[in-house]
Amino acid sequence: MSLFDSLRSAFKAGGGTRVPLTHGYVPPYAMALGVQPARIAFEYRRGVRDAFLDNPVAQRAVRIVADGVAAAPLTISDARVRRLIGAHSAGQSLLETLAAQLVLHGNAFVQIMRDENGAPAELFALRPERMAVVAGADGWPVAYDYGVGGSTVRLPVEDADGWPTVIHLKAFHPADDHYGAGCLSAAEGAVQIHNAAAAWNKALLDNAARPSGALVYANGDSSHLAPEQFDRLKEELAQAFSGSGNAGRPMLLEGGLQWQSLSMSPAEMDFAELKAAAARDIALAFGVPPMLLGLPGDNTYANYREASKALWRLTLLPLAGKILTGLQEGLTPWFPRLSLAVDLDRVPALAEDRERLWAQVSGADFLDADEKRALLGLPPRKGGEPVR
Repeated sequence: MSLFDSLRSAFKAGGGTRVPLTHGYVPPYAMALGVQPARIAFEYRRGVRDAFLDNPVAQRAVRIVADGVAAAPLTISDARVRRLIGAHSAGQSLLETLAAQLVLHGNAFVQIMRDENGAPAELFALRPERMAVVAGADGWPVAYDYGVGGSTVRLPVEDADGWPTVIHLKAFHPADDHYGAGCLSAAEGAVQIHNAAAAWNKALLDNAARPSGALVYANGDSSHLAPEQFDRLKEELAQAFSGSGNAGRPMLLEGGLQWQSLSMSPAEMDFAELKAAAARDIALAFGVPPMLLGLPGDNTYANYREASKALWRLTLLPLAGKILTGLQEGLTPWFPRLSLAVDLDRVPALAEDRERLWAQVSGADFLDADEKRALLGLPPRKGGEPVR
């Protein structure tokens, strides 16, 4: 280690030896291979197409989470950081993009762009599926490769002066040292079932919105239709009597032909319930109460207010806390006293809980003013004025 590296490590309170990380890590979501050999390996781009682009339940769930995190009221101690986080970079909202990437992919990468004075000028969210961790000799990340359009750009974890260049946010992955696990892989099976049920419904509508029937050649003898007659009859059925536009159209039969309708058993008709169950599984994977997605048959919560409160408590606040904590740690070298947090007092869904807490703290006569302010997350008062 050079003298410069030693000094930098000392100022960062480092110097200790890290345990090595494995070099034989598996890419995200590939841990299912070998355990379930019949399952097709998860591929992120295909998963995004099937779920976010083609499935209304999954897309709405992701948008509820991403929009909720982006709209969360924040307390930011530095006005410069407020401008950085609130700015739209390349047409994208930073918090919304990071929340969607963490939910879908399990990883989010933020590139810190600096101005001529060396201060952060822009925070840009990079596409996580284009990023690859470059591990050092001990397995710890030393750089990230960003590949797009056949070219690769290497972004070091820290530049030559020791300033961070990339902030890596990741969800917990129990079997990977470098990448996080997203919700999209867990929801893939339910998404495929839901999409298949939707395709079934469309095919049913395209075929007169009823199960298929059979044309029975009921001639007395054992003769069969000639090949030319069979082909002509099949073509007429496809062109004139199938499809939603021909539903209810009368059919003229001749030559001993009889139409025999075929019905489906109750077990076969269970695909509607199967689709509803798949939709609830999708909502569960993304952490959104099914009631907020308008799914039928879900009475877990008494009303929308309770479901909205559960969404904030169980999904939005933990996700927002992960994002804000990661950004705070990445920007601390430039803003040592930076504080990023969600302002719970301004979250409408939690107003009732905060009102109850304020009433309980205000009625506690055994606490002094500073103790009450500490319980409410407010700074103490000194000489009658809040400490700044």
